[in-house]
Amino acid sequence: MYYLHHPTYYYPCYPHPGGWPIRQLPNVDPNLLYQSANESKKLMKDASMVLNKLSDSKEFDAELMYAAQASDLEEVQRLIHSIGVTSDVDIQYNPDGLRLEFRSEVANMDCCRLYIALRWR
Repeated sequence: MYYLHHPTYYYPCYPHPGGWPIRQLPNVDPNLLYQSANESKKLMKDASMVLNKLSDSKEFDAELMYAAQASDLEEVQRLIHSIGVTSDVDIQYNPDGLRLEFRSEVANMDCCRLYIALRWR
């Protein structure tokens, strides 16, 4: 009698007969994540101050929009910082709206950013 021998194939979806290989995971250090979360809370506080001012004062909004329309970046920055913002903030605007990017560092490393985009037209 003649027998055919077929090789055994192991497919990734089935466990290997010797068991799954043990996967080595790196040690975790939550310090940077912890610091980034705390810095982000500061960014959110500054962003909240800006949004509160913009939602409370149409006069302030008009000044900001007028300065932006006149391409007076210094005045736009002065107005935003006059609210009490202490974070680094990049300010961009165009005829349709305003974009604020709040950012912070931990140990001289960029750790967190918060973007706010608002339309005015």
